[in-house]
Amino acid sequence: MPDRPNAQIDALGERLRRGSREPDCIRELDRYRRSFVPAYEAVMARIRSELGLAPTGRPGKSTASIVSKLARGSMRLSQMQDIAGCRIIAVDRTDQDRLVAALSQLLPDARVLDLRVRPSHGYRAVHVVPMIDGYRVEVQVRTNLQHWWAELSETLALGHGAPELKYGGNVPGHPGTRDRLLLLSDVIAAFEESPDDLHPMSRLVTALGIGLAGYTMVSELKGQQP
Repeated sequence: MPDRPNAQIDALGERLRRGSREPDCIRELDRYRRSFVPAYEAVMARIRSELGLAPTGRPGKSTASIVSKLARGSMRLSQMQDIAGCRIIAVDRTDQDRLVAALSQLLPDARVLDLRVRPSHGYRAVHVVPMIDGYRVEVQVRTNLQHWWAELSETLALGHGAPELKYGGNVPGHPGTRDRLLLLSDVIAAFEESPDDLHPMSRLVTALGIGLAGYTMVSELKGQQP
């Protein structure tokens, strides 16, 4: 269990939200981040040994990312579910459903968040979030295309120096970027949800179109950089 009550953890989160960067405040946050390591390692070990998978992940979200997430809303620090997390990439939606079912059986008390039904600003995935000794560990399960879209969004956000792009914001001077990302997410979802409804040639054309759209956005970004 966490060595401090939630009230103390949330008080720290409020100090950070209000802009405190005092050394003792940052040290407290770093200590809190590192306290997730045993729970993270336990989840990773179970996934590897019992499911034979090799997830990628991190035992602790960076200090800057935590502070940024706190600043974007009213979430309490003690309720943040992705401080520790890992990711598994599925081939397609069928494989994704299979992996989620296996994780749910392996981690029976886990909360399952299906962001395919209610995407977050275009981001789609399924998150399985077990509680291990009082610590949440987020297991992201993405299809190859969902992962490609998330990486594309990250690339564009970093390249434009506009992290708000990932959270519903837009790129100053390029208002169409957000809409194009959302449209691309919708096309990918439709493509993945009805694989049997398309002729093989139509699937190939659609897949090529998805890839071309992403390539075009990245190419435009590179062309705008000095």
